[in-house]
Amino acid sequence: MLALVFILLLLIIIVFAFPKLSPIPYYPSNKKDLPLIIKALKLTNNQTVIDLGAGDGRVVFEAAKKALQQRLNTKFIAVEINPILILVLHIKQLFNPNKDSVFIVWTNFFKFQIKDQIFLRLRSGQAKISSKTKYTVYFYGSPKLIERIIKNVRKQILNVNFVSYFYPINSLKKIQMVQKGVNSIFSYQV
Repeated sequence: MLALVFILLLLIIIVFAFPKLSPIPYYPSNKKDLPLIIKALKLTNNQTVIDLGAGDGRVVFEAAKKALQQRLNTKFIAVEINPILILVLHIKQLFNPNKDSVFIVWTNFFKFQIKDQIFLRLRSGQAKISSKTKYTVYFYGSPKLIERIIKNVRKQILNVNFVSYFYPINSLKKIQMVQKGVNSIFSYQV
C-alpha cells in the first residue's frame, strides 16, 4: 500500500514538474477574490466564458453557480492541459449544480480552437450559439504568455472581453479597468 501511495505521489510530481505536461505552474486564484472576479466577468445571457488554464476550476464553477442563481444561460469552457487537474475538474463538475453549462477541454490553450469547440457543442445539442453570443476570456498565468494568448484569441474571435487575474494586459492598457482585492483583477471590454 505504501508503495502505491509513493508511486502515485511520484506521478503527480512528474506531471507538475515537467513543462511539457504543465507549462504554467498551478497557482489557483485566491478564494477571497472570487466575488470580484465573478463581477469582472459580467455574467449575462448569451455569453460564453472561457477559462484558459482553468486549474482546479475554482473560477469557472463558482461563476457557473452564480449564473444558475441568476437564471442565466451562460456557458463555460474550462481549458486545461494538466491531466491531474483535468481529473479534478471532472470530479468537481459532478457536484456543481450548473454542471450542464460547463464544458471541459483537455488541451494546450495555444492549440485551443474556440470555433471547433462551439461547433462540437452545437452538433451534440449542448449549446445554442447566436450572433448575439458574447465571449469573455479569463486568464491567470505568466505575464510572458499574456500577449501571445490575446493574439491567439483575437485571431479566432474579434469581439471578446478579457479578464486577467494578477497581471495586466499591456496591449489593452488604454481600456483597462482594475479592481483591487487580495490581488488585482484587470478587465477589458473590447
